[in-house]
Amino acid sequence: MPLFLRIFLGFWLVTAAVLGSWLLAGEYLDSLFTEAEDRRGPGGPPRFVVRLFYDLQHQPLGALEEVVKTVEQQHAVRIYLLDNAGRELLSRRLPPAVEEISARLDRGGRRAFLRTERYHLVAHRLHREDIGRLQVVLRFTPSRSWLARTLGSHLWLRLLVALLVSGLLCFALSRLLTRRLEHLRQAAGELAAGHLDTRLAVRQRGGDETDQLARDFNSMAGQLQQRIDAERQLLSDVSHELRSPLARLQVALALAERQPGQAGAQLPRLAREVQRLEALIDELLQSQRGQVALEEHLDLRALLADICADARFEGSQRDCRVICDTGETEALVMGDSDLLRRAFDNLLRNALTYSPRGTTIRVSLRCVSPSQARIQVEDQGPGVPEADLERIFAPFYRVDSARTRETGGNGLGLAIARRAIEAHGGTLRAKNTGTGLCLIVDLPLSPD
Repeated sequence: MPLFLRIFLGFWLVTAAVLGSWLLAGEYLDSLFTEAEDRRGPGGPPRFVVRLFYDLQHQPLGALEEVVKTVEQQHAVRIYLLDNAGRELLSRRLPPAVEEISARLDRGGRRAFLRTERYHLVAHRLHREDIGRLQVVLRFTPSRSWLARTLGSHLWLRLLVALLVSGLLCFALSRLLTRRLEHLRQAAGELAAGHLDTRLAVRQRGGDETDQLARDFNSMAGQLQQRIDAERQLLSDVSHELRSPLARLQVALALAERQPGQAGAQLPRLAREVQRLEALIDELLQSQRGQVALEEHLDLRALLADICADARFEGSQRDCRVICDTGETEALVMGDSDLLRRAFDNLLRNALTYSPRGTTIRVSLRCVSPSQARIQVEDQGPGVPEADLERIFAPFYRVDSARTRETGGNGLGLAIARRAIEAHGGTLRAKNTGTGLCLIVDLPLSPD
């Protein structure tokens, strides 16, 4: 059953049950009050009735009309006077109920009572010296309870109106509660259909849980769009990177086919291009590597010292110095030695690639807290524009002013390093120092 229908029916049934109980209770209480009034009537008439009976017995016959009119005006009651023959002394037309209660009185007794839907009637027999028997019939509207007067007398009609009104209110409330969920369902459908720019409107003030749900949906859609855009960009970059060595391979093969006698001269070029393709594919696999097993206890000081020793050898070919300062504090991490070695090697190789001759690269290790180590690789190169400090970690991204193919590499080194660092629960970021670029790695230390 749809959520809207369940909310609507739930509200409606609860509201109908409350209103139905209210109406039925009103009818029951009204009947109790009326019965109590009926029981009280014969036991003790009101004082004005006693006074009326006295006057009707002792006042002259000609004064009875004035007595009746006075009482009727003061007490909202209708009075009928009947003689022995059943004639009305005041020449009033007798309603059927009055004739009925008069007949009851004729069958015996001094008083009679009759209740109709609209009136209560009380009949009393008096005796006068001049006309003999005198029947006095009082017709009055009973005093009903406030609840009964408010609700009226048509129970099923009131129930129907209550159900209709409550149904409309519950429908509006249910629609209000489920409208945002319907919008979310439609947005999810559009997102599934490939419309990655689909977003939900969010109220900035006075929001509720549905607004929080809309924010979470927008965040999810944004991350999904970024991920898919990144995958598309990666596919485009991979195609571009593979095209160049493949083109050179085709040229070398074409030359070898045209000049079979000199085919051997093309073999070194073919071998170099195959190696480039192999290296590119290996780096692509490394950049997309998922979860890794962090099962080794690694000494960061020893690992960095070993990597820096290799970097010094490569830097000596470019007249660049590599200074390694690992401090005195032991720094142990849980991780994958090959993955971390490749990450730090890429950071140092990046620094060597873009450092001018005669400059210095500094590598430092410090424990900034009992649970975190910080490694910094700082060069004296051209730096990176502030707007590109985050983009340089995207696969195949190059800064136009510094990162060109002439410098070597394919733009995957920093992306691989960030993936490896994040797989170890750390972070990698970059900042300009004024004299070059500083790559900062924060890694969690092993609790042991």
